[in-house]
Amino acid sequence: MSRDLPSRPLIGITTSDDKSQIAWRFDWFAVWRHGGRPLRLSPSRPWPGHLDGLIVGGGDDIQAHLYGGEVQLDVRVDPQRDELELELLEHFIPRGIPVLGICRGAQLINVHQGGTLDPDIYTTHEGLKRRRTVLPRKTVDIVGDSRLHRVLGVSWCRINSLHHQAVQRAGHGIEIVARDRDGLVQGIESRDHDFLIGVQWHPEWLLFNRPQQRLIRALVKAAGRSRHP
Repeated sequence: MSRDLPSRPLIGITTSDDKSQIAWRFDWFAVWRHGGRPLRLSPSRPWPGHLDGLIVGGGDDIQAHLYGGEVQLDVRVDPQRDELELELLEHFIPRGIPVLGICRGAQLINVHQGGTLDPDIYTTHEGLKRRRTVLPRKTVDIVGDSRLHRVLGVSWCRINSLHHQAVQRAGHGIEIVARDRDGLVQGIESRDHDFLIGVQWHPEWLLFNRPQQRLIRALVKAAGRSRHP
Protein backbone atom coordinates (compact mmCIF):
# COMPACT_ATOMS: atom_id res chain seq x y z
CA MET A 1 0.00 0.00 0.00
CA SER A 2 1.28 3.46 -0.88
CA ARG A 3 2.85 5.40 1.97
CA ASP A 4 1.05 8.56 0.85
CA LEU A 5 -2.37 7.02 1.53
CA PRO A 6 -3.31 9.35 4.42
CA SER A 7 -2.44 12.43 2.32
CA ARG A 8 -4.87 11.50 -0.44
CA PRO A 9 -8.37 13.02 -0.26
CA LEU A 10 -11.04 10.40 0.45
CA ILE A 11 -13.43 10.13 -2.51
CA GLY A 12 -16.62 8.13 -2.05
CA ILE A 13 -17.92 6.46 -5.23
CA THR A 14 -21.48 5.16 -5.19
CA THR A 15 -22.29 1.87 -6.91
CA SER A 16 -24.87 -0.87 -6.79
CA ASP A 17 -24.18 -3.90 -4.62
CA ASP A 18 -23.84 -6.10 -7.71
CA LYS A 19 -21.60 -3.87 -9.85
CA SER A 20 -18.97 -5.91 -11.69
CA GLN A 21 -15.40 -5.85 -10.43
CA ILE A 22 -14.18 -4.74 -13.86
CA ALA A 23 -16.43 -1.67 -13.85
CA TRP A 24 -15.45 -0.88 -10.26
CA ARG A 25 -11.77 -1.11 -11.17
CA PHE A 26 -12.27 1.60 -13.78
CA ASP A 27 -13.91 3.79 -11.10
CA TRP A 28 -11.11 3.03 -8.65
CA PHE A 29 -8.30 3.71 -11.11
CA ALA A 30 -9.85 6.94 -12.40
CA VAL A 31 -9.68 8.42 -8.89
CA TRP A 32 -6.42 6.82 -7.77
CA ARG A 33 -4.38 7.94 -10.80
CA HIS A 34 -5.22 11.57 -10.01
CA GLY A 35 -4.27 11.41 -6.36
CA GLY A 36 -7.51 10.41 -4.65
CA ARG A 37 -8.29 7.56 -2.26
CA PRO A 38 -11.36 5.76 -3.67
CA LEU A 39 -13.95 4.30 -1.31
CA ARG A 40 -16.79 2.17 -2.65
CA LEU A 41 -20.22 3.10 -1.30
CA SER A 42 -23.32 0.96 -1.84
CA PRO A 43 -26.50 0.08 0.05
CA SER A 44 -24.72 -2.79 1.88
CA ARG A 45 -21.61 -0.70 2.65
CA PRO A 46 -22.33 1.91 5.33
CA TRP A 47 -20.81 5.26 4.44
CA PRO A 48 -18.44 7.02 6.82
CA GLY A 49 -19.32 10.30 8.42
CA HIS A 50 -16.57 12.07 6.51
CA LEU A 51 -15.69 12.30 2.81
CA ASP A 52 -13.53 14.85 1.02
CA GLY A 53 -15.33 14.34 -2.30
CA LEU A 54 -18.18 12.31 -3.78
CA ILE A 55 -18.81 10.68 -7.14
CA VAL A 56 -22.37 9.51 -7.74
CA GLY A 57 -21.82 6.77 -10.28
CA GLY A 58 -23.75 5.21 -13.14
CA GLY A 59 -26.23 2.37 -12.88
CA ASP A 60 -29.93 1.49 -12.98
CA ASP A 61 -32.85 3.83 -13.61
CA ILE A 62 -34.06 6.22 -10.94
CA GLN A 63 -37.50 5.52 -9.50
CA ALA A 64 -40.09 7.53 -11.40
CA HIS A 65 -42.00 8.72 -8.34
CA LEU A 66 -38.92 10.66 -7.19
CA TYR A 67 -39.33 13.11 -10.08
CA GLY A 68 -43.03 12.79 -10.83
CA GLY A 69 -42.56 10.62 -13.90
CA GLU A 70 -44.52 7.69 -15.25
CA VAL A 71 -43.48 4.25 -14.03
CA GLN A 72 -41.66 2.18 -16.66
CA LEU A 73 -42.36 -1.52 -16.23
CA ASP A 74 -39.48 -2.85 -18.33
CA VAL A 75 -36.55 -1.17 -16.55
CA ARG A 76 -34.40 -2.01 -13.55
CA VAL A 77 -34.47 0.24 -10.50
CA ASP A 78 -32.56 0.15 -7.22
CA PRO A 79 -34.65 1.82 -4.49
CA GLN A 80 -32.06 1.26 -1.76
CA ARG A 81 -29.39 2.92 -3.86
CA ASP A 82 -31.69 5.86 -4.64
CA GLU A 83 -32.20 6.31 -0.90
CA LEU A 84 -28.47 6.08 -0.15
CA GLU A 85 -27.45 8.60 -2.81
CA LEU A 86 -30.15 11.11 -1.92
CA GLU A 87 -29.05 10.84 1.71
CA LEU A 88 -25.42 11.44 0.71
CA LEU A 89 -26.32 14.50 -1.37
CA GLU A 90 -28.51 15.85 1.42
CA HIS A 91 -25.60 15.51 3.82
CA PHE A 92 -22.63 16.64 1.74
CA ILE A 93 -23.92 19.33 -0.64
CA PRO A 94 -24.70 21.84 2.16
CA ARG A 95 -21.20 21.23 3.53
CA GLY A 96 -19.60 22.29 0.26
CA ILE A 97 -18.08 18.87 -0.47
CA PRO A 98 -17.20 18.57 -4.21
CA VAL A 99 -19.63 16.28 -6.04
CA LEU A 100 -19.44 14.79 -9.52
CA GLY A 101 -22.39 12.90 -10.99
CA ILE A 102 -21.74 10.38 -13.74
CA CYS A 103 -24.61 9.26 -16.03
CA ARG A 104 -27.28 8.17 -13.52
CA GLY A 105 -25.41 10.33 -11.01
CA ALA A 106 -26.03 13.48 -13.06
CA GLN A 107 -29.71 12.60 -13.22
CA LEU A 108 -29.88 11.99 -9.49
CA ILE A 109 -28.28 15.35 -8.72
CA ASN A 110 -30.95 17.01 -10.84
CA VAL A 111 -33.73 15.04 -9.12
CA HIS A 112 -32.32 15.91 -5.71
CA GLN A 113 -32.49 19.58 -6.68
CA GLY A 114 -36.14 19.24 -7.70
CA GLY A 115 -35.67 18.69 -11.43
CA THR A 116 -37.26 16.11 -13.71
CA LEU A 117 -36.08 13.41 -16.09
CA ASP A 118 -36.99 12.17 -19.52
CA PRO A 119 -37.75 8.53 -18.60
CA ASP A 120 -36.87 7.15 -22.03
CA ILE A 121 -35.24 9.31 -24.70
CA TYR A 122 -36.03 6.80 -27.43
CA THR A 123 -39.76 7.05 -26.73
CA THR A 124 -39.93 10.83 -26.42
CA HIS A 125 -37.56 11.65 -29.31
CA GLU A 126 -38.84 10.00 -32.46
CA GLY A 127 -36.14 8.77 -34.82
CA LEU A 128 -33.33 9.13 -32.30
CA LYS A 129 -30.46 6.86 -33.25
CA ARG A 130 -29.68 4.23 -30.63
CA ARG A 131 -26.10 4.56 -29.42
CA ARG A 132 -24.88 2.43 -26.58
CA THR A 133 -21.12 2.22 -26.44
CA VAL A 134 -18.22 2.88 -24.08
CA LEU A 135 -16.33 4.37 -27.02
CA PRO A 136 -16.42 8.14 -27.72
CA ARG A 137 -18.89 8.14 -30.63
CA LYS A 138 -21.13 11.08 -29.70
CA THR A 139 -20.34 14.81 -29.93
CA VAL A 140 -21.21 17.22 -27.12
CA ASP A 141 -21.10 21.02 -27.18
CA ILE A 142 -20.12 22.78 -23.93
CA VAL A 143 -21.47 26.19 -22.91
CA GLY A 144 -18.67 28.75 -22.93
CA ASP A 145 -17.53 30.14 -19.57
CA SER A 146 -19.32 27.37 -17.68
CA ARG A 147 -17.41 25.58 -14.95
CA LEU A 148 -17.53 22.42 -17.05
CA HIS A 149 -16.00 24.32 -19.97
CA ARG A 150 -13.19 25.60 -17.77
CA VAL A 151 -12.51 22.15 -16.34
CA LEU A 152 -12.52 20.26 -19.64
CA GLY A 153 -10.66 23.03 -21.46
CA VAL A 154 -12.65 22.45 -24.68
CA SER A 155 -15.83 23.83 -26.26
CA TRP A 156 -16.84 20.43 -27.63
CA CYS A 157 -15.77 16.85 -27.09
CA ARG A 158 -16.47 13.28 -28.08
CA ILE A 159 -18.13 11.11 -25.44
CA ASN A 160 -19.49 7.64 -24.88
CA SER A 161 -23.16 6.88 -24.33
CA LEU A 162 -24.78 4.24 -22.08
CA HIS A 163 -28.04 5.90 -21.07
CA HIS A 164 -31.71 5.96 -22.03
CA GLN A 165 -32.85 8.48 -19.40
CA ALA A 166 -31.80 12.13 -19.43
CA VAL A 167 -32.27 15.41 -17.58
CA GLN A 168 -35.44 17.15 -18.70
CA ARG A 169 -36.28 20.19 -16.54
CA ALA A 170 -33.33 21.53 -14.56
CA GLY A 171 -33.65 21.57 -10.79
CA HIS A 172 -33.24 24.52 -8.41
CA GLY A 173 -29.93 26.26 -8.98
CA ILE A 174 -28.99 23.85 -11.78
CA GLU A 175 -27.83 25.07 -15.17
CA ILE A 176 -27.68 23.00 -18.35
CA VAL A 177 -24.17 23.44 -19.70
CA ALA A 178 -23.77 20.72 -22.34
CA ARG A 179 -25.94 19.14 -25.02
CA ASP A 180 -25.28 16.60 -27.74
CA ARG A 181 -26.02 17.26 -31.39
CA ASP A 182 -29.52 15.78 -30.94
CA GLY A 183 -30.27 18.45 -28.34
CA LEU A 184 -30.27 16.08 -25.35
CA VAL A 185 -28.86 17.34 -22.05
CA GLN A 186 -25.38 15.97 -21.41
CA GLY A 187 -23.97 18.23 -18.71
CA ILE A 188 -25.30 20.17 -15.73
CA GLU A 189 -23.78 22.19 -12.91
CA SER A 190 -24.89 24.18 -9.89
CA ARG A 191 -24.53 27.94 -9.87
CA ASP A 192 -24.77 27.87 -6.05
CA HIS A 193 -21.85 25.54 -5.28
CA ASP A 194 -18.14 25.58 -6.07
CA PHE A 195 -18.12 22.04 -7.49
CA LEU A 196 -21.41 20.29 -8.19
CA ILE A 197 -21.23 18.93 -11.75
CA GLY A 198 -23.05 16.16 -13.56
CA VAL A 199 -22.20 14.59 -16.92
CA GLN A 200 -24.33 12.11 -18.79
CA TRP A 201 -21.34 10.17 -20.09
CA HIS A 202 -18.70 7.96 -18.40
CA PRO A 203 -15.31 9.72 -18.19
CA GLU A 204 -13.86 6.84 -16.18
CA TRP A 205 -13.95 4.64 -19.28
CA LEU A 206 -12.10 7.20 -21.42
CA LEU A 207 -8.64 6.55 -20.02
CA PHE A 208 -6.69 8.27 -22.80
CA ASN A 209 -9.04 11.21 -23.37
CA ARG A 210 -7.36 14.26 -21.83
CA PRO A 211 -10.44 16.46 -21.33
CA GLN A 212 -12.27 13.62 -19.56
CA GLN A 213 -9.31 12.92 -17.30
CA ARG A 214 -9.19 16.63 -16.45
CA LEU A 215 -12.72 16.26 -15.08
CA ILE A 216 -11.74 13.49 -12.66
CA ARG A 217 -8.56 15.35 -11.73
CA ALA A 218 -10.52 18.52 -11.00
CA LEU A 219 -12.85 16.64 -8.66
CA VAL A 220 -9.91 15.16 -6.75
CA LYS A 221 -8.14 18.53 -6.52
CA ALA A 222 -11.29 20.25 -5.30
CA ALA A 223 -11.69 17.50 -2.71
CA GLY A 224 -8.13 18.09 -1.56
CA ARG A 225 -8.87 21.78 -1.05
CA SER A 226 -12.02 21.00 0.91
CA ARG A 227 -10.33 18.66 3.40
CA HIS A 228 -10.58 19.42 7.06
CA PRO A 229 -7.26 20.48 8.60
